[in-house]
Amino acid sequence: MLRVHFLRHGQTVMSRENRFCGSIDPELTEDGRAMAEQFAAANSATAWTAVYCSPMKRAVATALPACALHGLKPVERDGLREIAYGKWEGCKVEEVDRDYHDDHVRWLADPGWNSPTGGETAITIATRALAVVEEIKRDHPNGDVLIVSHKATIRIILCSLLGIDTGRFRFRLACPVASANVVEFGSRGPLLLRLADRSHLDDRLRDLPGT
Repeated sequence: MLRVHFLRHGQTVMSRENRFCGSIDPELTEDGRAMAEQFAAANSATAWTAVYCSPMKRAVATALPACALHGLKPVERDGLREIAYGKWEGCKVEEVDRDYHDDHVRWLADPGWNSPTGGETAITIATRALAVVEEIKRDHPNGDVLIVSHKATIRIILCSLLGIDTGRFRFRLACPVASANVVEFGSRGPLLLRLADRSHLDDRLRDLPGT
């Protein structure tokens, strides 16, 4: 049976400051690198069949410690990139609401079909990200596969797999930095085994501010 572990990347300056960070490509902070190392150590006994990740620096850097323990190379897939926030990139919520108020209101009402100004809809993300999940199901029907991706992308994937309205992804599932979610693919379809789990992090890292 296949179990897919969806891991959000570790902390960046953008996540620490609660800024929209879709296509911007920051490195992990020192704490973000520690989060990646602690996830890898806590799951060192898991025999990863494969490790997939977004090609963005923060995702690749989060995947590398787990890969190193098992002699694997991360498989990068564009479909796992974060949602593009367009003109909102690098902004805080209050700045977006001030400068792009009408677009922001529409997006909050239904981000499934309404995009950030010049950005992507959740439906677009679901299409490209689920194609990667289908690839994994085809190529790795058994065992544990790690996917390292991003906050919005992971929540959109989980909503799609679990039958939750994709337009509710921001309001139904939590996904803090370096959190893990596990889905088992059995004969009756996807089963959520773990959500927003950060038990692999020490108390200091779990208590850091930011999203």
